[in-house]
Amino acid sequence: MTKRVLVTGGAGFIAHHLIARIIRTTDWDVVCLDRLDFSGNLNRLADIMQDFSAEDRSRIEIVYHDLKAELNPQISEALGDVNIVLHLAAGSHVDRSIEFPMEFVMDNVVGTVNLLQYARTLKNLERFVYFSTDEVFGPAPKGVRFAERDRYNATNPYSASKAGGEEMCVAFENTYKLPIVITHTMNVFGERQHPEKFIPMCIKRVRDGELIGIHANAAMTEAGSRHWIHAADVADGLMFILGLNVNGLERDFGGAKCPKFNLVGPEEVDNLALAQMIADAVGKPLNYKMVDYHSQRPGHDLRYAMSGDYVKQLGWEPRLKLSERIKEMVDWTLANERWLSK
Repeated sequence: MTKRVLVTGGAGFIAHHLIARIIRTTDWDVVCLDRLDFSGNLNRLADIMQDFSAEDRSRIEIVYHDLKAELNPQISEALGDVNIVLHLAAGSHVDRSIEFPMEFVMDNVVGTVNLLQYARTLKNLERFVYFSTDEVFGPAPKGVRFAERDRYNATNPYSASKAGGEEMCVAFENTYKLPIVITHTMNVFGERQHPEKFIPMCIKRVRDGELIGIHANAAMTEAGSRHWIHAADVADGLMFILGLNVNGLERDFGGAKCPKFNLVGPEEVDNLALAQMIADAVGKPLNYKMVDYHSQRPGHDLRYAMSGDYVKQLGWEPRLKLSERIKEMVDWTLANERWLSK
């Protein structure tokens, strides 16, 4: 029998890449749950559907719902007999979380609990994946890469709300025996990303000869750094995790339930080197200035870093180097410039 997958936030940036991967590589049916706010854009799904046959397009359904409200019987019936839940919907704007913290508690904690409560009603649930963030670990000192079960140190309401959602997932696994998995990833980029984000913003400003502010330390001598990962690699990693026998991995975590996996980009790079990589791909000079975001904007950390060693030991890592992914995205974006318009 064909599996049915629920993807929350299905019109979002990362989720639409995952849906494309599912349609291309499986026979599963996909139902997208989205409230279509600032981050949701059905044109993403319309774009990827152009590459699918009519039969494949018919495998995608869209249901409108805001997870701050419980999933009532009508919504549950519309979703159908779901086998896999991929929970990507979230409030994720750090600045907004600092100004409106309760909004993020509602979206990322209450919304997650409402979805978990719905998942408890599913008779054929095989897996529930909660998509979390590297930011739950907080800033990483030089030389430190956080592993899956290191301590959390949220530095803004967004990361705290994602950590809260994680803990509710752990509780529902332990209390109700839901088959839950948690993933952490960081700084995802790719085609059809909102133009306010760093990489598409850099592409646009390099193209137009504009100045780029580089997130740096207080002395403005050291650029912030991240492990960047393409959304297609995130989708690939999630599919790899769905294929694992996670019950056999409990020994890796001292018998703890609710396995956690870091999906990490192929290399760490600082923001200035990344901007230069983008400028090289565009073929124009880089105009930049170092900006002390770290001190001036509370909740923004200079360096995040996670270890991808555990998932690599299990058999997965990104297929392409960061420079190759950047070149792919720059070429695609310049050929599809409407996605640079706000």
